[in-house]
Amino acid sequence: MTRLLFVCLGNICRSPAGENTMRHLLRERGLKGISLDSAGTAGWHRGKGPDPRMSATLKDRGIAVSGKARQFVASDFDDFDLILAMDEENRAEILKLARDDTQRAKVRPFMSFCVRHDLSEVPDPYYGGKDGFELVADIMWDGCEGILRKLAQPK
Repeated sequence: MTRLLFVCLGNICRSPAGENTMRHLLRERGLKGISLDSAGTAGWHRGKGPDPRMSATLKDRGIAVSGKARQFVASDFDDFDLILAMDEENRAEILKLARDDTQRAKVRPFMSFCVRHDLSEVPDPYYGGKDGFELVADIMWDGCEGILRKLAQPK
């Protein structure tokens, strides 16, 4: 079982978009053996569902949306194989909790899996308009496909 964790700041926009997009791709392709979750480095939105604007954007693309916000904790390093940081600030916050190089190696920038988008970070759409949510949804699709390609490669 491969365990993936998508992480952004508040766990209501980017990381749940990644989790739900990946879940959609796994179902669509009949893939098993991958578990998913998402978290935020900040605890402001703990227990809340995904942002309604992000949810609407994903639903318009046929992607079911579920989940409740939670905060990233140090034990996540033990529970996940790949921790996907949406931007450098959140990556740095995650790495502060790592105990060793093995844990640090699990943390990867989400954008490193994208092939159609060359941004250095997934932009936070929270304070923007519809275009920002559309861009994030496009990036999530691109990156999730890249993750699946990477996981399919022989080790």
